[in-house]
Formats: sequence, structure tokens, C-alpha cells
Amino acid sequence: MPRPRLIERSASIAIGARGRLVVVADTHGNPHPNAAAQIAALAPDAILHAGDIGGAAVLDELAAIAPVFWVRGNIDGRAPTWPDQLALDVTRDAQPPLRILIVHIGVAGPTLRADVARAARARHASLVVCGHSHVPFIGRDRDLTVFNPGSVGPRRFHLPIVFGTIELDERGVRLAHVDAETGRAWSPP
Repeated sequence: MPRPRLIERSASIAIGARGRLVVVADTHGNPHPNAAAQIAALAPDAILHAGDIGGAAVLDELAAIAPVFWVRGNIDGRAPTWPDQLALDVTRDAQPPLRILIVHIGVAGPTLRADVARAARARHASLVVCGHSHVPFIGRDRDLTVFNPGSVGPRRFHLPIVFGTIELDERGVRLAHVDAETGRAWSPP
């Protein structure tokens, strides 16, 4: 059987002085009840969803807060027109754009998948945003920064219910995690 065709898209957004993006993943159609309020409180310029959305209603709820950019996850098969990969150019003031490659399955353990690294390099991305594992992660591999925001959907195993933030300012790019239940900064114990 032939492999399904990979749907790749590109987009861009100019963000304001706040320079903040919120990143979510793995909502599975059932985001934590506090997630929308916690995200709205941050007043993001845009929201990125790294797949396993679980239905268009999730995107509609997020779009009421800020523009949403998303990719299809492995549970989103009924959304055949959603992209599998999205290269997003984020510009702020006169700074050079940050190119982000958003995919759902980006890592195998702590290692960036070779095909995703190739795609990121081909699209000239410096940051790969992925979901799937539900494990919040910030790291570097293959000369690329890798960011998994964790999951704001139903709890899986002992993993936290968190989302991520990307802050862009004159000092550079800062990645962090936020506890979806409390709105406080989250870091591994």
C-alpha cells in the first residue's frame, strides 16, 4: 500500500510588542478545563497546536483567544486536509524571522527523528515544535532546538498537564512550560 502523501504548508505571522506564542499539543478533544483561561491570561499573539487535536471544536475554542496554527496528529485522521508539517515564520519588529517547523511526531525518545531534522533543515527552521509523547521537553539535537509543550489533554500516566510558551524579544528566544491547572511556571521535579 502506498504511503499517504505528506501535507506540508507554510505560513507567517507578525507578532506584537509582547512577542509571545503559546504552544499546546495532545488535547485529544478534551483540553483541561483551566487551559483556555490560563492561555487567555497570557494574551498570546498566536497559539500553535502540535497535533492530536481531537476535533475542530478545540481549534475554535483556541481561535477565540488568538490566531491558531496547527498540524494533524495521529488521532486526527478524519481531518485529511490539515497539514502534517507547518513551517511558520514569526516576525517581530525589525528582528530576523524565527522559522518554526511544527510536526506531531518529532522525536524518538530524546532524539530528533532524522526525517524531521531533514525537513527542518530543508525549510531553514531553527526550532522544531512537536507533540505526541505528552512529555514536556526543551532540548537541542542535530543543531536544532526541540520543544515539546507536553499535553493539556487528559492526564496520561504520571505526566503533568502543561503547555508551552515561546517568548521573542531583543535578547532572543525563550522557551518555557506552564502548568495548565495553576498557570504557574512548570519545570521537571
